[in-house]
Amino acid sequence: MSDQRKTAVNKPAGGWGALNAVETHLARQEVLIRGNRVLLDMNKPGGFDCPSCAWPDPRKPHAFEYCENGAKAVAWEATKKRATPEFFAEHTVSELRGWTDHDIEAVGRLTEPMRYNPATDKYECASWEEAFHAIGDELRGLDPKRVELYTSGRASNEAAFLYQTFGRLLGTNNFPDCSNMCHETTTVALPESIGVGKGTVDLEDFEDCDAIFIIGQNPGTNSPRMLGYLHDMAKRGVPIVSFNPLKERGLVAFANPQNAVEMLTGTGQKISSSYFQVRVGGDIAAVQGICKAVIAADDAATGSARSRIIDRDFIARHTHGFDAFADYIRNLCWERLEHYSGLCRADMEAAAEIYMKANRVIACWGMGITQHRRGGDAMQQIVNLLLLRGNIGRKGTGACPIRGHSNVQGDRTVGIYQKPKEPFLRKMDEVFRFKAPRDPGHDVAECCEAILRHEVDAFVALGGNFFRAIPDNTRIAREVPNLRMTVYIATKPNLSHMTIGRSSWLLPCLGRTERDEQNGVVQTITVEDSFSMVHGSVGVLDPASPDLKSEVAIIAGLAKATVADRARIDWDTLVGDYSLIRDKIEQVLPEQFNNYNARIAQPGGFRLPNGARERKWDTPTGKANFLFKEGLIDADDDAPEAPHLQLITLRSHDQFNTTVYSNDDRYRGVRGERMVVFMNARDIAALGLSEGAMIEFSAVWHDEVDRRVGGFRVVAFDIPPGCCAAYYPETNPLLPLAHRDQRSNTPAAKSVAVTITAMTPGEPVEVDGGVAEHGRHRAEDPETVPLA
Repeated sequence: MSDQRKTAVNKPAGGWGALNAVETHLARQEVLIRGNRVLLDMNKPGGFDCPSCAWPDPRKPHAFEYCENGAKAVAWEATKKRATPEFFAEHTVSELRGWTDHDIEAVGRLTEPMRYNPATDKYECASWEEAFHAIGDELRGLDPKRVELYTSGRASNEAAFLYQTFGRLLGTNNFPDCSNMCHETTTVALPESIGVGKGTVDLEDFEDCDAIFIIGQNPGTNSPRMLGYLHDMAKRGVPIVSFNPLKERGLVAFANPQNAVEMLTGTGQKISSSYFQVRVGGDIAAVQGICKAVIAADDAATGSARSRIIDRDFIARHTHGFDAFADYIRNLCWERLEHYSGLCRADMEAAAEIYMKANRVIACWGMGITQHRRGGDAMQQIVNLLLLRGNIGRKGTGACPIRGHSNVQGDRTVGIYQKPKEPFLRKMDEVFRFKAPRDPGHDVAECCEAILRHEVDAFVALGGNFFRAIPDNTRIAREVPNLRMTVYIATKPNLSHMTIGRSSWLLPCLGRTERDEQNGVVQTITVEDSFSMVHGSVGVLDPASPDLKSEVAIIAGLAKATVADRARIDWDTLVGDYSLIRDKIEQVLPEQFNNYNARIAQPGGFRLPNGARERKWDTPTGKANFLFKEGLIDADDDAPEAPHLQLITLRSHDQFNTTVYSNDDRYRGVRGERMVVFMNARDIAALGLSEGAMIEFSAVWHDEVDRRVGGFRVVAFDIPPGCCAAYYPETNPLLPLAHRDQRSNTPAAKSVAVTITAMTPGEPVEVDGGVAEHGRHRAEDPETVPLA
């Protein structure tokens, strides 16, 4: 690694760099003064919820209750820049399809409804009446099972509930949504273990725990407000044990911008007391190695006067399957665990020692666990570790999946699900007086497969950037012109909007930061965070255009034009008062949302029921289950050697999902460039490469599809041998659609088998499905400089 990059990555996360980044991004979007003012209303009672991650809000928020990346999201949405009809008149869709993700969204906010004109290859201005009428006419003539209704996690509970009502009135359960691409693994596998698909902790538990294990999660970029809690925990001596292939700055040290001493002195707090760099896909073996050491210590204590290590009383009363799990773990050999984890026995025993000394432990995980082919199995091993010492259902303990988008969990709670359960459907039938469809619908992977089979006629997206975020995205995007219609509801243009069917609509909506006024009254929407807290959100900014409609109003407009005759629903009344939508949610889901409207007025909102938190296990055994499978390691997850490496697709620090705020990645020492690959120095040498060399990726998969993407610059980084990392969505063409978690269909984007080959200057390469010469990219931000 170069000296310049070592200096950059060894600085604490946060600090003056974070404050400077906030002001820089606000200034770039021409909202420096207004943006700083509006940030004071974010994550506060009476204000708006952060449009970025799903980290919860404290009951007593700080004056500056936001992080660097949340501020970037606000700047991106509150920008003064506009994507007007004049902009679209100057650029064809074919031209815009060649722009970068950053450049097309940087144009600004959409201002008016747009309809694609195939004769001119341009989006052209239309009225809302024209849009609703034309879309409704098309949808009414289609087989509903050939219609896909996608949902982004940005949607509120109110919008999501109306959207699923509209879809089921239409006659479909095809609800692919963004959770299918990230934490669906948790939603599916966690109930098998503890009976609930959500985490069991709250913020107060972080104040009471004695140790925290963070596995496959990078809070510095993906949930930066979490760093404040980790900072305080580390300061009071709580061990923080991190497992991650890359040495990420936020997990190493953090300078809290709200700590005057650290800001004045330029110092920071060490975060991870232990940092274990597992190889890609090595989490199952690593966690089982820790379990092996814990069980061995308990076995040793059995015949002595020492206290037992395992909580035998908890296991007897609350768990099932312990003896079989313990026997399996005892019989695992250390050589196998070392080989697959990438750690040595001493590392796993050291982690076990920390675990055994702590009375109260929280385990957190992110997409570094969920986006693997055996992601559900890996997550269940983490739960097994917690169960060994009763670390679920007590103060200061619990399972803590860190979700991504701010309301992705809430959308699922209120009905965005392709496999709805019968009690929910019966309540929908009763409340709205129609017969909801019972056949299972499509998740994201199944939607993509249906597109490839030419079994989709219409695709409607409530937010998001679907055709950039999915696996095999270039291959699937090539089939979209066969669709009869695409409809995109969005705040800004993105590259998915240039992936169009025979007809296409672009419908501009209000953002989370903006005042949503209906019938002269500012409306409150609600969201659910990662810890199952539901609270209100009220926008404060003037809308970017007088022609914008709320997501709720757009969904109601589509429903009136399509399914108005299929149920007695007064859509206009619901749009005029969102509390009436919450009344309907309460009627359909009375146990979760009892007294909904009154409880969102409480500071911090209210927590949804969670049986596992109270040690009530909604599983077939009636208990929490120790789960495992013989031979959990798959053959293609074996430790690779160059030129076959395991690729992690990841975000840069100036990125949220597919939204790229700039081409910088301050925490990894990269500026002005995204086409880079982070590699171990040993692999670079083994391939005969050098830092700065240009390479091409080829995916290794057992089909005949040629998946190649080139033009990436080699960057030496602290990552285990046999592993490499690069940004998505640029690498998504390498990810086979069939490479996914076995239970949940979540794409295995954190472990893609690839080969790397050197390229010569000027050589034509495949870049996101198109041919270009490497080094040719769209204009960079003028403030950035190339990678050193």
